[in-house]
Amino acid sequence: MANMSKEKNKMPEQDPKLRASNFDEVALGYTAELAVDEAKRCLLCKNEPCISGCPVLIDIPGFIDKVADNDFEGAYQVIARTSSLPAICGRVCPQERQCEKFCTRGRNGEPVGIGRLERFVADWHNENVKELPEKPKSNGHKIAIIGSGPAGLACAGDLAKNGYDVTIYEALHIPGGVLVYGIPEFRLPKSIVSKEIDGLKALGVKIETDMVIGRVLSIDELLDEFKYEAVFIGSGAGLPKFMNIPGENLCGVYSANEFLTRTNLMKAYQEKGTTPIKKGGRVVVVGGGNVAMDAARCALRLGSEVHIVYRRSESELPARKEEIEHAKAEGIIFNMLNNPVEIIGDEDDNVIKVRCIRMELGEPDESGRRRPQEIPGSEFDIEADTVIMALGTSPNPLIRRTTDGLDFDRRGCIVVDEDGMTSRNEIFAGGDAVTGAATVILAMGAGKTAAAAIHEAIMKKVK
Repeated sequence: MANMSKEKNKMPEQDPKLRASNFDEVALGYTAELAVDEAKRCLLCKNEPCISGCPVLIDIPGFIDKVADNDFEGAYQVIARTSSLPAICGRVCPQERQCEKFCTRGRNGEPVGIGRLERFVADWHNENVKELPEKPKSNGHKIAIIGSGPAGLACAGDLAKNGYDVTIYEALHIPGGVLVYGIPEFRLPKSIVSKEIDGLKALGVKIETDMVIGRVLSIDELLDEFKYEAVFIGSGAGLPKFMNIPGENLCGVYSANEFLTRTNLMKAYQEKGTTPIKKGGRVVVVGGGNVAMDAARCALRLGSEVHIVYRRSESELPARKEEIEHAKAEGIIFNMLNNPVEIIGDEDDNVIKVRCIRMELGEPDESGRRRPQEIPGSEFDIEADTVIMALGTSPNPLIRRTTDGLDFDRRGCIVVDEDGMTSRNEIFAGGDAVTGAATVILAMGAGKTAAAAIHEAIMKKVK
């Protein structure tokens, strides 16, 4: 029987007061009963509008129909046709801006909880099915991939399924890219990332860690000496941006990338962790995106009082609604329509406060949002021991400096066509290295697009 409730089933969560002091996963996941009930809210629309909002084109009605019939493994196999990372996507994708945005049920109530169902199906599979996928027969062609973040993993998965000999070159000591260094344990447990990567390894994907392409090897060496027939660049955007205001070089000022890397990848969050990081005191996080929320919520769990400072109003916060709500419930303080103008230190160059100025919204800028404007004479100070700049990132310039013949835009992003091909026929790129910092699922979509283009290009050569 169909479930005609206008509201999706709530996601079970840790109590906010409890989770604010631990790094355990906040969202606990649907039970089988909740998943089946939620799946029965799907109308199985013939025009399938939800699929149009999915960058990796998952057959959403197809897998949800399986869930409604209690065929959870069948649902997983439907998802696995197009997605290599369903347990990850079910947790961190902004479904409200993608598939769920187009859900018919959302016209008169809440959309179907597509992301929650995807997570449930992937978790059920990981808990109940121990057999790894079978390695496809080799087609004799070699592809190199730079970066093991979502773009690289998605590209590798699709190519491996087509029989390619795929090697990923990862700069860090473990694979996963932003999935392991950027997204906190309480949103995406690292065991989940490791499990999804194990599935790719079973398909034959090889991963070489501690390989900084542009230092250890160049892209041209991969092509000329190692005889790879194509290279996909999915190196992400790890270069942090700053405001260029006085005091940004003081002790206690972090980029969000550094703070999150120390916390997540280098395990500063663990009780016996040895990674140096400032804990406790008062923290000011500058920015309003998902990265700002992640940094703020990590700092809170490390024992700090946390303030988020954002130059626009709350309605314009770019972070996911769910993440904002979680941050508020955990006790993070939001200072809207404020912008830092100076970071002030003591005689030992340690941060002691942040000088801000109040803002008001003027006419819309090129992004369509109202432009924030300073209110003269409205400066005030916020006491702080730590400042975290979460202002976005751009691609590392290393590949740009060491690879001839590639076109880049003014932001340092690689220029590609609609298929992910760069200005060099044998080199493809996608994800944050092309777009600048964006979402996991958009990076995955770019990786899949490039994989299809690489396959087509090589098959043309064979013919």
